[in-house]
Amino acid sequence: MSVNAVAHLNFHGQARAALEFYQSVFGGQLTLATYGDFGMPAELPDATKVVFGQVVADNGFRVMAYDVPGRDAPAAPGAPITRRENGTTITEEPSFLSVRGETVEEVGALWEQLSAGATVIEEFGPAQWSPAFGMLRDRFGITWILDVAAEYAQA
Repeated sequence: MSVNAVAHLNFHGQARAALEFYQSVFGGQLTLATYGDFGMPAELPDATKVVFGQVVADNGFRVMAYDVPGRDAPAAPGAPITRRENGTTITEEPSFLSVRGETVEEVGALWEQLSAGATVIEEFGPAQWSPAFGMLRDRFGITWILDVAAEYAQA
């Protein structure tokens, strides 16, 4: 048996834009279906929202998303819920998305694209546990960790 864990992101009217952005960063195939495609009458406000969407790339990147019906905008943003203080991540978020690559150049190129319009929490650069690490909250409100796999000595 083979299983894969895939992040499924919940949006409020931004799923299409987010998935198109993630495809522009990571490449791959974009699949979208709207509530209207599944039979919702076109005159209803949610008919054009994404009921199923995903980006699947040959490099291993995969993410799924949909629009929560009935709301066009997320809750009003308040104080940042993830920040770095004295080298420590302080957060109230239940999860982050993590992207790990093999080289600083590979991951750095993804960082440059993903950080467009983002709030940088930790600049991308060398870390004690990784040749490069960075953390940001993208323009859609998703917090990402990007890092380079470290080579650990085998015990």
